[in-house]
Amino acid sequence: MPEGRLYITNRRYSSWSMRAWLAVRMVRLDVEEVLIPLVRPGPTPGILAVSPNGTVPYLEHHGARIWESLAIVAWCADQAPGLWPVDRVARAAAWSSAAEMHGGFQGLRRSMWMNLGADFAGLGRTPEALADIARIEARWADLQTRFGSSGPFLCGAAFGAVDAMFAPVVARFLTWKPELSAASRAYCAAVRAHPLVAEWYERAAAEPPEWQVPEYETPPAV
Repeated sequence: MPEGRLYITNRRYSSWSMRAWLAVRMVRLDVEEVLIPLVRPGPTPGILAVSPNGTVPYLEHHGARIWESLAIVAWCADQAPGLWPVDRVARAAAWSSAAEMHGGFQGLRRSMWMNLGADFAGLGRTPEALADIARIEARWADLQTRFGSSGPFLCGAAFGAVDAMFAPVVARFLTWKPELSAASRAYCAAVRAHPLVAEWYERAAAEPPEWQVPEYETPPAV
């Protein structure tokens, strides 16, 4: 019997679900995955019926009830230490970057939403989105310069919690194709090639067409 459940929604669109799923899979929690397709206009009744805050991801594991992706990442790190850097300074930088990702970059979220099956190249480049992209590239460069010399990920050779938090940003960049530095493009390629990220993409591509949401499939006018 599984030791719990992880509730998620459409892999094609849900950045929050992707982060939590990556963390759960990285530490190999024995949980059942339950995908509840989005309903629009929302909220989605199936999600409201199970999640304490009415959103996903939501994890039930060994009696714990955990919502919000960053909290799920923290729980996973407690089960199997190693998701965060061992070095305290590197760990603090990774935590800070992950928390900023969790709560910030609203311009990017609004203008360049996650859609793993679309090509919106050249679109969504609002001033707010571009400012967020510049900040994200600066964070990536700082982490890699100080802690990632063994590469190719943000804090070294291993794909860790901070990479899981930024994986949906990589997905956005691959869909919307903003101008990026060579180092950022290399990082995006490394994340996309990771086996778990590749699996998420494959399973997103297998979702039925009737799950697609028109508002997420329609590109902005400019």
